[in-house]
Amino acid sequence: MSAESAKEFEALEAQARALLDLFARAGYEPVAPSIIQPAEMFLDRIGESIRSRTYVFTDLAGDELCLRPDLTVPVSRLYLERHPRADVEARYCYNGPAFRFQPQGRSPTRPREFRQAGIECFGVADRDKADAEIVRLAVEGVRSGGLKAFRLRFGDIALFYALLDALQLPERWRVKLRHYFWRPSAFHELLSRLARGERPDSDGPIAALAEKIGKETPERAEELVADYLDVQSLPLAGNRTLSEITERLRDHAADLRSAPLPKEVATVIDYYLAVSGPPKEAAERVAMIAHGAGIDMSASLGALVRRFDRLQASGIDLAPAIFATEFGRDLEYYSGLVFQIESLGNGAEPIAGGGRYDGLLEALGAPRAVPAVGTALHTERLLAAVERAS
Repeated sequence: MSAESAKEFEALEAQARALLDLFARAGYEPVAPSIIQPAEMFLDRIGESIRSRTYVFTDLAGDELCLRPDLTVPVSRLYLERHPRADVEARYCYNGPAFRFQPQGRSPTRPREFRQAGIECFGVADRDKADAEIVRLAVEGVRSGGLKAFRLRFGDIALFYALLDALQLPERWRVKLRHYFWRPSAFHELLSRLARGERPDSDGPIAALAEKIGKETPERAEELVADYLDVQSLPLAGNRTLSEITERLRDHAADLRSAPLPKEVATVIDYYLAVSGPPKEAAERVAMIAHGAGIDMSASLGALVRRFDRLQASGIDLAPAIFATEFGRDLEYYSGLVFQIESLGNGAEPIAGGGRYDGLLEALGAPRAVPAVGTALHTERLLAAVERAS
């Protein structure tokens, strides 16, 4: 190890000790979940963005495993191992490595193996209180690491879902838009196409295959897809199973048969996703859009404003903060509040992030939905931001 690497390692270790001490004083128990995790558990729940960057392998027993790309899912699994009925409040903190492929090439602030220091809060019924606690501790963690100048960015997944629920649109497109929300470019392409009334990729061999298997049973459809891949000498790729590929083609076939999305509905969604600004002003703009569209979003907007009031009461300065309706498209297990702490200046980038994920534990095997919220700090980025500012 070079002298420079040794110095950075020592700095990261000191930072980790300070963060874990901060979290422990706030009542969070230190835990160390396994680095190797069941691949299916992750790939089904983290979303396309992280899924394609996850290191997946098969061990000698034939089990498909992965190196954890984040720590929220492993800590959630640990909570369920300790509390299978998911009926106990628990607060955990951690500091450890996560692993992601970096498609733009690795760098000092985006290595393939990186550290996350974070906290996860389970089972607290007062969601506003828990949300404020997590954001406050994330801010305190960044400050304890030595970063003084930063900005908070907020989003709210539940608010977007409330918009879709309030709009008059075919249920198929409501489900589809929820699914595509996590991929901004694909979402806008889908929304534009639906508004124009265009059929999705209705020509070519893939569309023909989709239309053919759309009339078959799932079992027969999978056989036909396997035959097609074999004839075309196409290997399975991108961590996709044969059943997943078949299901996507069947979904495509259903798209071909569906009615277009009303243009005025697409316009309202476009207006909504363009909202970005100071939190209270952004909430007012969303209220104006809802009023203009003749829909009622008062309950969701009221919850949003109450959350910001709670954050201010807990000492969070929202004056420089941003609320953006498009923000939060990364990890698909989020279900409500999402936030990010960003460094300022030319090297601005996310230092910490987190949010609410009330549906994740039920998806992992809990008998019911469990209130859950957490945050993780990217410690290499925090250290680099502090060094740039000094």
